Amino acid sequence: MPDYKSQVTMNSSGFVLLSDYVPGIVQEIRYYSTYNFVGDRIDGYEEPCALLTVEAARALRTVSNELNVQGFRLKVFDAYRPASAVRHFVLWGIEDLDLRMKPFFYPDLEKQELFSKGYIASQSSHSRGSTVDLTLLDMKTGKELDMGTPFDLFSEASHPDYRDITDEQYQNRMLLRNTMLRNGFLPIDCEWWHFSLKYEPYPDTYFEFPVSSSYLKRNVSTL
Repeated sequence: MPDYKSQVTMNSSGFVLLSDYVPGIVQEIRYYSTYNFVGDRIDGYEEPCALLTVEAARALRTVSNELNVQGFRLKVFDAYRPASAVRHFVLWGIEDLDLRMKPFFYPDLEKQELFSKGYIASQSSHSRGSTVDLTLLDMKTGKELDMGTPFDLFSEASHPDYRDITDEQYQNRMLLRNTMLRNGFLPIDCEWWHFSLKYEPYPDTYFEFPVSSSYLKRNVSTL
């Protein structure tokens, strides 16, 4: 496991509740629930709310405004992720007997491959506070756009450039991707839902404080 001692802080002063910056954003914080690839609520998720750095939240507000005009809303599955949550993932990866959620999230892979293929990191950009997992909703129907695979399906089919999907599914992925790119976010090559702010404010710092609005209010940002 990585050594976080010199890199982790509990200081949340540069973070905000995403809903305060992006009115109307939909949140389904999967790691607060048990419907995720582990099958349990993940350590550090004390409330089902999305937290981000001020800079990332401002950039995402611009993304949201651009997409609202086109009839879409953002839906967030995960944002800031405490370092304790990442450690939870790593420990789960060591436990070979726990395969409860394999049929739903990694049907074609072994647990160890989730790390070797880059789907789960032993040190996550989410813990730096400027990374977000998200999709799009159609404002008319209230339904998610069809992206070809669901969130957190660890499969080649979830790679952004995967083409064995319909043209509509691919175009939906590109709509999300291109809008995020225009507004300062960078993608990764194995998950269509994952984006990080290019000029993130804390590129070398990993945070440990819980996902909690009450904790955040006790450390209110003055930015």
